[in-house]
Amino acid sequence: MRIKGLAGAAALCFMLSGAAYAFDAATDATSQTTPHGAPQDAGARSAKSIECSQKADAKELHGKARRHFMRECKHGA
Repeated sequence: MRIKGLAGAAALCFMLSGAAYAFDAATDATSQTTPHGAPQDAGARSAKSIECSQKADAKELHGKARRHFMRECKHGA
């Protein structure tokens, strides 16, 4: 009896996880952002973000230094 209950519970979990995956896939297909949440096109970015990005390019910043600079620049600190 326990084995049937365990098998039934496992089957239920697989069915529910499949439905959740299908829901996430449908939601991702309609979103307009990259996996990291950044807008795909430059038109959706704020003027401040573009300005900060140009400043970071001028300073030739990459990686962690660029992320730190962008965060500070956007928040005006």
